[in-house]
Amino acid sequence: MATRRSFLFSSLSLAGLNWMPSFAQSMAGTEINVSSLGAVGDGITLDTAAIQQAIDRVSSAGGGRVIVPGGKRFLVGALMLKSNVDFHLAEDAVLLASPDKQHYPFTRNNGIINANGATNVRISGTGHVDGQGMKFMGIYSPVYERWEPLPFRPRMFHLIACTGLEISGISFGHAPEWGLHTLGCDHVLVEGIKVRNYLDVPNCDAMDPDRCRDMEIRNCDIVCADDGIVLKTSEQKEGENYGVMQNVTVRDCSVVCRDSGIKIGTETFGDISKILFERCRIVSGGRGPTITHRQPGNIEDVEFRDIDFLAQHHAARWWGWGEAASVTVWPRTLNGKTGTLSNIRFRNVHGVAENSFRIDAHPDMPIRNVLLEDCSVKIDRWTQYPGGMFDDRPTRADDPMHEPGGLEKHDTPAYSLRNVQGAVLRNCTASWGLHQAPYFSYALEAENVSGLKLENFKGTAARPGMPATLITHKP
Repeated sequence: MATRRSFLFSSLSLAGLNWMPSFAQSMAGTEINVSSLGAVGDGITLDTAAIQQAIDRVSSAGGGRVIVPGGKRFLVGALMLKSNVDFHLAEDAVLLASPDKQHYPFTRNNGIINANGATNVRISGTGHVDGQGMKFMGIYSPVYERWEPLPFRPRMFHLIACTGLEISGISFGHAPEWGLHTLGCDHVLVEGIKVRNYLDVPNCDAMDPDRCRDMEIRNCDIVCADDGIVLKTSEQKEGENYGVMQNVTVRDCSVVCRDSGIKIGTETFGDISKILFERCRIVSGGRGPTITHRQPGNIEDVEFRDIDFLAQHHAARWWGWGEAASVTVWPRTLNGKTGTLSNIRFRNVHGVAENSFRIDAHPDMPIRNVLLEDCSVKIDRWTQYPGGMFDDRPTRADDPMHEPGGLEKHDTPAYSLRNVQGAVLRNCTASWGLHQAPYFSYALEAENVSGLKLENFKGTAARPGMPATLITHKP
């Protein structure tokens, strides 16, 4: 059971990151330049075998550095990193993803750069990984403003069950699918990464931490379609046990994206707790801070702190309807149930959006203990896409509340809370921009919210004659 003390926590302990000095020391040892083993680097010759040989030799020798030299372009399929290896992409070094499916032979790892069960692994340098995403796309849909993928497309990084993992300084882009996927990893640092994916290629999230613990992501600069940084607990296959997601901090990152800039979900099959997003800027996204809870894991102790956002509509196939924030609890499948969602805090979160700051749950699965403190939102319209909707995708198709696919017709209040047990809005403000729509409504609309406390809440309705707040309860 959550306590008041846990609800009011304001910082996270990342003592687990003390592994870093010993990790750095372990990198001293063998050093191999991949060119010395026959890697050509002309962008045409497949260099996978030579680079993999360098990785294997350094790991077998007890550890050290594999150098991918600068000024060359190395065509590769799937590479498998090993324990005690610093995989170093020197300045101007480029790894090019081969478009040939036969060059990705691993059954469990389908990334360009992979690891499975490795310890003390580093990916360093200032080089670049180019996913050549357009070579994995089919036709372009002008209606949906996106490419339709071909059947096979690799992820950029697929790092599984690693302990002591550092990724710093490099850049990657043109991802065919997910970018940096870390699954079941412990003691992870991701720092100073630049991501430049296409804005019209679906599912190319920048970073997908998945069932990881003691992890920090900081100082990253992201442009991508779909989600920017999205924490999740994906469904496990029989016999798998990658654990929970716990003790994760995301700080000082900048995101441009088509969906959520910073997010938890959609996959929430396992427990998620002690998560902090702070000092992040969503330069432009389909939604501001987001929690999309759809499965049976329990989510608690999540804080969004010092966040700036601009949230806007995009074409309908992109999830997100321009919500300032979107915290939703809805089962994804028929007869499905979600776990609990509790102790959620927004502190000093500010921005402009085309849709509401939403905290919303299924009536049988209410959100518990929500705090909004020193937050402000301005609602305006500047895109041509239709409004007057809440976006609860993905959710079950049989739910009579939703349109097919998970959209709900709804007016646009500045703040919208529904089916919440315990909510405090302290020093929060609502305002309206110059381009108002007829469905803009209240400063605050609260439905079936118990224990609601408004402390110095400021805002007016979008139109004269409307009350500033509409608070209703089910009989």
